[in-house]
Amino acid sequence: MNYPFWDIPYLGSGWVIGIIAIFHVMISQFAVGGGLYLPLAERKAMREGRTDWHEQLVSYSKFFLILTGVFGTVSGVGIWFAIGLTQPEATSTLIHNFVFGWAIEWVFFMVELITAAVYYYTWNRIDAKQHLTVGWVYSAASVATLVIINGILTFMLTPGDTWLGVAGTGQEASKFWNAFFNPTYWPSLLLRACVCCSLAGIWALISASRIDGDKQPALKSSMVKWSVKWLVPSFVVMPFLMIWYYMMVPASQQALLTLGIDTINAGTFSAVTRMALIIIITSATIVAVAYYLAYRNPVEFNLSHAMAILLLALMATGAGEYSREMLRKPYVIGRWMYSNGVRVPNANRIDQQGYLTNSIWIWNGSSSSYSRGEAIFRGECGSCHTLDGYRPLRQLLSGRDRASIGNFITMLHEHKADSPYSRFMPPMVGTQQDVNDLTDYLNYKVNPPAPGAQKTTLTAQK
Repeated sequence: MNYPFWDIPYLGSGWVIGIIAIFHVMISQFAVGGGLYLPLAERKAMREGRTDWHEQLVSYSKFFLILTGVFGTVSGVGIWFAIGLTQPEATSTLIHNFVFGWAIEWVFFMVELITAAVYYYTWNRIDAKQHLTVGWVYSAASVATLVIINGILTFMLTPGDTWLGVAGTGQEASKFWNAFFNPTYWPSLLLRACVCCSLAGIWALISASRIDGDKQPALKSSMVKWSVKWLVPSFVVMPFLMIWYYMMVPASQQALLTLGIDTINAGTFSAVTRMALIIIITSATIVAVAYYLAYRNPVEFNLSHAMAILLLALMATGAGEYSREMLRKPYVIGRWMYSNGVRVPNANRIDQQGYLTNSIWIWNGSSSSYSRGEAIFRGECGSCHTLDGYRPLRQLLSGRDRASIGNFITMLHEHKADSPYSRFMPPMVGTQQDVNDLTDYLNYKVNPPAPGAQKTTLTAQK
């Protein structure tokens, strides 16, 4: 088995991925939307003879190149590094199943980097129509990367019955297109396209807000208003696309959202529901701020206003990415792999043979339950929980004695359909010995022995 050895105290390895991903999505989706914004703005300037727009776009394309080409690229590499250490089994599945998809995406990504640089450095150096063509080539390449990445990301939630029918047989690649064009592919693609357009307008407002309204009121007014219009399609169409997306999500995952909605009067919200409410509130606020502060008063629109909109967009993006991750629970790949990297078909075999049967990670070959228990904790719990940070088990289990902790783990091990935890937590797999070892380890952490007793225990272990 792959061992998730990347232990991040307090924060947890999952949040390392999350933090990198939130900023990466803000930039990478801007790379797609901005790639459409720039050539359309350039074409508009050419048709209307707006030399002031032309000069502004030269400056804006430099900002675009640095943000997407440097920060977007570095954060993308950071995601690969983080997921490879946090979810090695899932990463391996994605690479093996979509190896040619990744290869094609990287080709388009190289085209993006090259054309973005050419686009900026050839302003006023080549024919205007040729320069615009370079912009359209970049736009096409960036859309192509979105089309490919979307198929892989949606696969993780809804791999589809056809792919699941051959999963584990070695024939997964033969169902590449079924896995790629999975049930949530199209609604997700259109949703992301809307977000890309919105982020193009929001990032453009950052640049437009810095135009001196006293010296160039006409330029600032026209660019601010035109940028705000990029938000309109998203906020008109997105509610319908989200309903379509929700209808394509498996019933088991829909329950994570309805769990909070059905119990709203009792004040019980699932994490997915909380994030959905944040998306709705922040999106509505973005519309209000963009309309009243930007569209109606473009000359007075300043950088602090633009940064406020960008911060709201960051919150909405973070909530959206968190919801997408939580919606997959208890899986990392829907109905195929649990969030701790255990493949669903292997659960029964592991229950019979033991979780650590094929592991080399038991310290010094020791049979100590604490060593075995910690290895099980890191393998089965560590991808979602920490001891004293995010989702802290020491706090969640506080006040329980060993018997109570053992009963709780046994409930997770049995993973009955009526268990309240079965909706979002994978089963604790392994033998009864594994259950006991994990219980001993967690009890030792939750209820540490007195210093004298601890010394006696350690002496006995030696």
